[in-house]
This record gives sequence, structure tokens and C-alpha cells, in this order.
Amino acid sequence: MVVSLSGSTGFIGQSLMQKMRELGWTVKAITRDSFAMPDHEFHEQYIEGADIVINLAGAPVSKKWTSEYKQEINDSRVNTTRKISDAIKSGEKKPSVFISVSAIGIYDSGHTHTETSMAYADSFLADVCRRWEHEAMKSEAMTRLIILRLGVVLGEDGGALKKMRFPFSIGLGGKLGSGKQAVSFIHISDLVDAIIFIIGNPSIRGVVNAVSPYPSDNAELTDKLGKVMDQPAWFTVPPFALKMIFGEGAQVVLEGQKVLPEKLLDSGFRFKYPTIQNALVQIYG
Repeated sequence: MVVSLSGSTGFIGQSLMQKMRELGWTVKAITRDSFAMPDHEFHEQYIEGADIVINLAGAPVSKKWTSEYKQEINDSRVNTTRKISDAIKSGEKKPSVFISVSAIGIYDSGHTHTETSMAYADSFLADVCRRWEHEAMKSEAMTRLIILRLGVVLGEDGGALKKMRFPFSIGLGGKLGSGKQAVSFIHISDLVDAIIFIIGNPSIRGVVNAVSPYPSDNAELTDKLGKVMDQPAWFTVPPFALKMIFGEGAQVVLEGQKVLPEKLLDSGFRFKYPTIQNALVQIYG
């Protein structure tokens, strides 16, 4: 099995690449510089001959959103996905599946969402997700397309917990804002297993919510993390402080989406770490 993978140096990409190599698959890493190649060279080097194409590319959203950085957030997702979709279209032999990530930030904060939900947020990040997914959908007639809407990915070596670990380790952990905002999460191991499961199940296509079946909230995440790390978690970070640090990007942690993985569950996928307690104990227990 030959896999072309963008975003291979990131937290998710590293874990996924390791798993695929354990399975004996050949992984061709699409680097950031690769997207600057002429279209025909990009196609020949990375898409031609690939059985599977997976697009994880995207600049981190957990930084201050200046106007310049907002453009980078958009371009690193939309332009890269367009490049891959165009390359799939131009080839004679198409990959059997194209998995392109998106984010649950496309959904609003007022509803519980499955894959059929059309209650989208009115925000910059939701707009980026719509453009991002639109580019992926251009390949839908040519290959089995999966749009993988990622929740908060939990793991020891990256993602949200990497940023939270230090303040908790010195007793300065605490909830963000009210703490009531939903946290729809997935353990990195479950995410990698879900991707492999999707590849092996041709009936799965379209939007797939990559989240645990038991959403949490920020207050519970804070409380459970403090307990598994044996540290107090009584601080509250006020919204204005987060807005000073992240600007408009504070919405990522101050607003949450309650999302369910209906399609994965209906297809028979089993989560190893379905609750926030399960996930955190595995990571820090």
C-alpha cells in the first residue's frame, strides 16, 4: 500500500506514519515545500501511483490571529487541498481514497452535531473549514472522499495537552472562561485507528466526525487533568486574558462544539478511550 501524506511532521502525522509503517505500508511524505512545485511535478512525485492520499496540512490555530496569520491559517489549508485535488484530477490512475481533514469548528456552539448537521458557525474558522472542504469535494467524483472533521486531539507528545501540561505541572492549572464550553475530543491512538479503519471500509465516505462518543467540557477536562497529574486545578483564566494572548483566536478555547461520531459508531468502530477519564489516565496515569 502506497500512501501520500501531507502534514507528516505534525503531531497527528507522526503517529499515523509510524502506524502505517508498522503495517508495512510505504509512506511518501508531502512536505510544505512540495506545494510550491509545478503542478505536473507535484502530481508525478506525490500523487501518481499512490493508493491512498491523506491531507493533514494546516498552520496551527493556537496562536494570535493577526490579519497576516489568519491568511496563513486559510492558505495552508485551502491552497494545499486545492493542489492535491487538482493533482488527483489530472492523473489517469486515481487513488482509491482521499482523506482530507477539516475541523469541528465548522459547527456552531448551540447544538449537538452528527455528520448530517448543517448548523454551522458564523466565524472565521468555520468559513475556513467551508472553503477547505469545498476544495476537497472537487475530487469527490474521482475517488472515495473522506472529510475528517477533527475534534480536540489528546496525546502526550502534542495537541492541546502539550500546551496545558506546564501550568498544571506547577500547580497553576485551571479552567478557561466559564468552563462550560464543550470539548469534543479524541485520543491520538483512537484517531490513528479510526483512519486505518476508514481506509479498510469502502462503505464509509463523505463527512466523518473524528471525536469520542462522550463529549466533555472544559471544566471536566481541567478537573480530570488536575487529578491524574496530582495537581490543583483551581485557577480560572478570564476571557479577556485569553483575548489579549490570542486575539480573535481565543474563540477556539472559549467556544466549543458538542459533536458525536455517528458514522464511525454505525460502521462498527470501537473506541479504546471513549471518555475523558479513559484518555487522560492512559496518557498520564
